[in-house]
Amino acid sequence: MDVLVLSRLQFALNISFHILFPTITMALAWFLFYFKLRSDFSGHPVWMRIYRFWVRVFALTFALGVVSGVTMSFQFGTNWPGFMEKVGNVAGPLLGYEVLTAFFLEATFLGIMLFGSRKVPNWLHTLSTFIVAFGTTTSAFWILSLNSWMHTPQGYEIINGVVYAKDWSEIIFNPSFPYRFAHMMLASGLTASFVLAGLSAYRMLMGDEKIAPRLTLKTGLYTAAILIPLQIFAGDMHGLNTLKHQPQKVAAMEGVWETERGAPLLLFALPDEEARDNRFEIGIPNGASFILTHQTDGEIKGLNEFPDEHPPVAPVFYGFRVMVGMGLLMLAVSWAGSVYLWRRGALPRWLQYTTIGMTFSGWVATLAGWYVTEIGRQPYIVSGVLRTEDAVTALPAGNVAFSLTLYVVFYGILLVAYIATLGLMCRRSVAIEEITDKERSDIKDPALGAAKA
Repeated sequence: MDVLVLSRLQFALNISFHILFPTITMALAWFLFYFKLRSDFSGHPVWMRIYRFWVRVFALTFALGVVSGVTMSFQFGTNWPGFMEKVGNVAGPLLGYEVLTAFFLEATFLGIMLFGSRKVPNWLHTLSTFIVAFGTTTSAFWILSLNSWMHTPQGYEIINGVVYAKDWSEIIFNPSFPYRFAHMMLASGLTASFVLAGLSAYRMLMGDEKIAPRLTLKTGLYTAAILIPLQIFAGDMHGLNTLKHQPQKVAAMEGVWETERGAPLLLFALPDEEARDNRFEIGIPNGASFILTHQTDGEIKGLNEFPDEHPPVAPVFYGFRVMVGMGLLMLAVSWAGSVYLWRRGALPRWLQYTTIGMTFSGWVATLAGWYVTEIGRQPYIVSGVLRTEDAVTALPAGNVAFSLTLYVVFYGILLVAYIATLGLMCRRSVAIEEITDKERSDIKDPALGAAKA
């Protein structure tokens, strides 16, 4: 493989590993704030027990996100020097704002949130939890603003081949940013919801009969059941925006080669890029046109309209279907679980196992969607401004291959250790001594129902 392919693989590996952890912590921080408020207002100790367990999960996840984020940022200089040389005047400040947010909001108050519950006034501890949650969202704001600008750049000018900022409001709030930000935050909410539900179901399966995992299970499944329809709506709006600004990406997602009206929604196909056609198509007539244009005879531009400007078709086509398929599975599991919890107060054994299996389903959907987004931007690293091949390093391919191999091994070990540690934390929670009589009392909650010890 040449240095371009190896550098793309390395960056893909780094960003794939990194995004796993912020996808959990962005929403988990808000769940922690909710648990803390419930503790403050209800005075029931079970909510603080929930908070203390999940704040440890947050700390572990946050640490891995920070470490992997630092290594990823180095690659702008080592693997993609042309990126910063060409668009550094835009990318640099946005990345700087994210770093400032992370250090001044998240890192500053994270210590109070983790270790200050018994050392600072309760109001300050609650405030620190809120600031950390706000900080994670603000960090995502800046990163997604930059990423969206790379897809739909505006507010800039080019002088002597270098991009300069012309209007920061247009750069930050570029055409795709609102949709991408909403889509990502909802994805984080769903990812964290299934982590909450899955680990809580695992604790209960291991014999933990305390109130805490039951309440957390309900919180996770009910939240997921609410968020998934919102995510479907946000995804639809994002698709309309992408059709307007990146029609070649939509054509790859839908496997449309020739411009046509009434394009079918392909449930399955084998895109053949050499033949410029699909094999073994199974589709719904007019489905793609209806979803993307809201008209059964709406026009979808084909890939042949962009002979040298469209992305690799197969990974975008398959990645989109993995994302949608996982989203539909999330919908089915969260709604089925919510119905069982609402009517019977517990999950049947088969659904309990299913919920455990869905613990990291948000990772699958997020990675699939991220691949569709990023591969769908090719052959550009900044759409219409900078081609990927023009930004890559001049280092020997062997150097990149060596560092890629180290990343694969190191990240594989970290990921296994992370999941194993979460399982160990759950199993240890089962062994905690019996709860007090006060904690055995029912918790009457209009949102969660009655949870009985």
